Amino acid sequence: MPQDHVSETMILTPRLELHHICVDDLLTLFESPGDASFAGKSYVNPHRILMDESGPLRWRVPQVKSDSSVNKWFVRWMVEKETREIVGSTSFHGPPDEVGMMEIGLGVHPNFQRRGYATEALSGMWSWVIDQPRVKLLRYTVDPNNEASVAVIKKFDFERVGQQIDPEDGPEDIYEMSANEFRRRFS
Repeated sequence: MPQDHVSETMILTPRLELHHICVDDLLTLFESPGDASFAGKSYVNPHRILMDESGPLRWRVPQVKSDSSVNKWFVRWMVEKETREIVGSTSFHGPPDEVGMMEIGLGVHPNFQRRGYATEALSGMWSWVIDQPRVKLLRYTVDPNNEASVAVIKKFDFERVGQQIDPEDGPEDIYEMSANEFRRRFS
């Protein structure tokens, strides 16, 4: 598989920079996190986000190894502009599917939760992705008992369209909004 040092354009929100992780760095982070280097980066990772727990990397890395072009859609650091610290990460689950659906996930380090970073990161990611070719539908799935995540998606007024059983996480509510509706409401 060809290695890739290319990262997508940074996404800016009021308090965050969403830095794309290139293929080389993604693979190092997953396969040998102790070797992950932040030298030369404009940010630091004092909370070891995605280093002590792989989070979405266990799903994204096999996808990237199979086809490195899909990395465009994947993991971004959530960097707090003021401190230059990584406070979390976010990633789509893959490129647009056959109906143009994009599902997203994210994690915010416990020290930074309940400060609006999840809402801000989602807004930034969705604002970027609705302008990408073939994207027609935004999806967010969440454990119905995860009150904080349910509250985040309700801020956007996504419609609850059903429930699925995730093999690892159990029941998840499915929330969706069309890219056109998101554009109309939030752009």
